[in-house]
Amino acid sequence: MFITPGVWLRHTPGLFFMADRAVLFIDGNNWYHELKEHGVTHQKRLDYARISDKLTGPRDWLGTRYYIGRVQQRGDARLYRDQRQFLAGLERTDPRITTHLGRLEERPEDNPAARELLHYLANLPQRIDSDVYRHLMQIGKTHRRQTVTVEKAVDVMLAVDLVVMAERDEFDAAYVLSRDGDFTPAVAAVREHKKKVYGVSMRRGIQLAATADSFITLSRDWFDDCYV
Repeated sequence: MFITPGVWLRHTPGLFFMADRAVLFIDGNNWYHELKEHGVTHQKRLDYARISDKLTGPRDWLGTRYYIGRVQQRGDARLYRDQRQFLAGLERTDPRITTHLGRLEERPEDNPAARELLHYLANLPQRIDSDVYRHLMQIGKTHRRQTVTVEKAVDVMLAVDLVVMAERDEFDAAYVLSRDGDFTPAVAAVREHKKKVYGVSMRRGIQLAATADSFITLSRDWFDDCYV
């Protein structure tokens, strides 16, 4: 009997069953910080084909989709170069791995530490050295506003792809590598299409776990055989 390469079949007397088709959706920013916080080192050397195969097990791994905000060339040159190299390396690993880029935006934001410092100085219970006072006030005023970088469109892109691909019957099981509860509505919609959804992260995402079929919590040593 001919078996299509990459498709796993389970045999029982007289019957053959096509394996579930699996796709991984990686929330790159959330995933990166979770791994870093839990001591998963050398992330650039992680083999995402191996990770995908290991997670999906007997299912037929169709693809891994990595979502992240695009670093602009006009910003941090080193960060821009590192991201380009990382994403290019991902796509070279296996043709089933693709990258999907949102955007990064800079926006001004109040600095709560500076605001608290200014409030404290304005309500000092006792006098302090005038030079020290002026210096601290200047620090508070200088840093009262800060510029932060915000990732935009990435979560929406992942959620839309998750739902649309389920509607098109492009997978039977989805693995969402994130613990972000914002994906809960999309996960619920996918399950309405009779698809399985598994959350995956280093810590249990409570909202996501409550909606998904199951939540897979990984340990640091789970990655020991996932390096190149």
